[in-house]
Amino acid sequence: MGFALIFYGLNLMTGGLRPLRNMPEVMGVISALRADTYLSLLYCVLIAAGITAMIHSSSATIGIVMGLGAAGILDWKTAVAFSLGADLGTTITSWMASLNLSKNAKRAAYAHISFNIIGVAVTIPLFFVSMDVLSWAMQWFGGDPGIPVVKDGKETFPLIPVAIGLYSTFFNIFNTALLFPFVGVFERVLLKVGASSADDIEDYSQPRYLVKADNHAQAVQAIQRETGRYLEAAGLFLDIAKGKPDAPDKIEEHYAAIDILNRDIRSYTSGMFTPDMHYARADLVASLIEEEDYTASLGETLYQIARRVERQPFGQAGRQVVDTVIDEVADAMRAIVPIKQDNPPLMAEAAPRLPKLLELRERCLRLGTELPWVERGAILALLGSAERAFFLIERIDAERRSVSREVSAAASEQSRGTESLGDLAAVPA
Repeated sequence: MGFALIFYGLNLMTGGLRPLRNMPEVMGVISALRADTYLSLLYCVLIAAGITAMIHSSSATIGIVMGLGAAGILDWKTAVAFSLGADLGTTITSWMASLNLSKNAKRAAYAHISFNIIGVAVTIPLFFVSMDVLSWAMQWFGGDPGIPVVKDGKETFPLIPVAIGLYSTFFNIFNTALLFPFVGVFERVLLKVGASSADDIEDYSQPRYLVKADNHAQAVQAIQRETGRYLEAAGLFLDIAKGKPDAPDKIEEHYAAIDILNRDIRSYTSGMFTPDMHYARADLVASLIEEEDYTASLGETLYQIARRVERQPFGQAGRQVVDTVIDEVADAMRAIVPIKQDNPPLMAEAAPRLPKLLELRERCLRLGTELPWVERGAILALLGSAERAFFLIERIDAERRSVSREVSAAASEQSRGTESLGDLAAVPA
């Protein structure tokens, strides 16, 4: 039905354009357009491109050209040249449509623009050669498109639309074959469209390592790596609090992203449970879930630190205390990040760090008028968050030591016959 309506519309357009032959002014302008030299060919292509840009439709332009050709107003080679211009003019429509769209939409539009511009630039020098090829090919599609057919006493050229359609099809096939080997080059160039430093910020809402595992050893390794990634993301809250230029700009969005990641990790880990699981294996899975709960609490605490610092402006005296608190927490994080360290640079115990917090508390209380009361209250709250972070870091380290995370691949493969991985599956990335 759709194809029938297309051809019906073309037939109506052809009949509607026939009266133009009785208008001397129109015929004078159009008859002057003949694609018989490279200069006049270029002229026809540019006129068709302009018309297409104005009406925002290459299909409409080609439909009009088919009608003009079938009515005998344009000779068939000029009509084909106009169809080439329509392919060039549609790039303007693509560009205008992409102005207020996303970066990927702009990249798709520029790919379309590049495809057509390069194709037209290559095809124009080959135009007259391609016309000889088209004339030869038309013998299988009805004959010479320049020979008129008298119908109802009127002269028409029904094969010109066929020639235009055949040429347009060949143009796109030729372009695709020509540019396909350069897809990689196009990709690298188009990735620079709309690129900014924000593209380098990792999306922590998407898991990276939680793929479908074949055995428990692979699953445990994936969980550990993703948990380590979560802790690295949580540590960025300290960069936000310090005001580092490469830290995430929006603290709430970053917190929402790592919250999603933590839920994905726990869901993936819970999927390891099976009714026939040995106690030792179940104990490991339970320990992993408990560790994930502590890491989520640590992420919440670091978020609170960043949010308090962001909401409360500090003077010079207060800022010095705040930076010292943040540095202490960042130093403590080194005991558990990266997640797998043979020899951590320092111990995770909280007790040795508490005297430093007491010293900062005393310093905060003795500053007097140098530290406004509102800043003093914010710093005391930060000290409480720092103390909580120390104990959570210690608890995470203790949980890791309580149950060995090492699962040999051989033992994991041996147990596959008696244990499954339950509902464990890849988390969509």
